[in-house]
Amino acid sequence: MSLSSVKNFARHARYVMTENPVTALAALLFLLIVIAAVAGPALVPYDPMATDGGRALQPPSWDHWFGTDHLGRDVFSRVVVATRLDLMISLAAVAIAFVIGSAMGAVAGYFGGWADRITGRLLDTIMAFPLFVLAMGVVAAAGNTIENIVYATAIINLPFYARMARAEVNIRRHAGFVQAARLSGNGDWRILAQHIFPNTLPPMMVQISLNMGWAILNAAGLSFIGLGVRPPTPEWGIMVAEGANFIVSGEWWLAFFPGVALMLAVFTFNLLGDGLRDLVDPQRRT
Repeated sequence: MSLSSVKNFARHARYVMTENPVTALAALLFLLIVIAAVAGPALVPYDPMATDGGRALQPPSWDHWFGTDHLGRDVFSRVVVATRLDLMISLAAVAIAFVIGSAMGAVAGYFGGWADRITGRLLDTIMAFPLFVLAMGVVAAAGNTIENIVYATAIINLPFYARMARAEVNIRRHAGFVQAARLSGNGDWRILAQHIFPNTLPPMMVQISLNMGWAILNAAGLSFIGLGVRPPTPEWGIMVAEGANFIVSGEWWLAFFPGVALMLAVFTFNLLGDGLRDLVDPQRRT
């Protein structure tokens, strides 16, 4: 990528941010999430794994901003450190689903025939199950490790990209610019990879952003029911599950702050979708 291309992309990104303040807010929240994920363990005031029975179940204070849990662990430190794990699970799962799903859908939409029929039946099989129940089944059968949570989340997100890529490629495969590329001597795979597929990315950027939020919710949901990340690893779903046992007795902060962090993460990715679409849309780069 040349220096001029980088400058043009930066100028376009600045235009998108200034045109839509909501996108700028989402970008700011996303930056905070990334900072917490990358530098969180170095920034927190306490060891998130250290226990101290003498300070158990303390409410929020200047010493412990989010209070402490039933083992005396600092809730703020655990919420911040948990950002890295939840974001890694979400990024890995969505990346796998996007790469495999978009490739399957693009091939099915361009070539049709047996590729289209086989892909369609496979996606119909996945979509026949309630997606969270399917993720539960995959993790329960394969074991509740982080890798299996990523694979299960990727599997349930696969149909979204495959169907969207198929529809977008199928619409464009007879377009004028495709015919021009074919008359210029380009083969089918080159046309698909360099001419058609880049034009399918804008709508898929919105789907990627939405799926990032859903992937975090899925990982937290699996942890909440005991099929996700295992304690004592800091993770938002586990923290909400542990805190739910103490809400009745008045220790509201145990579930409240991890729940707020989870909500803000999903909210951020939902808002970020339109901005990502505008950034990669060729029609908006004028």
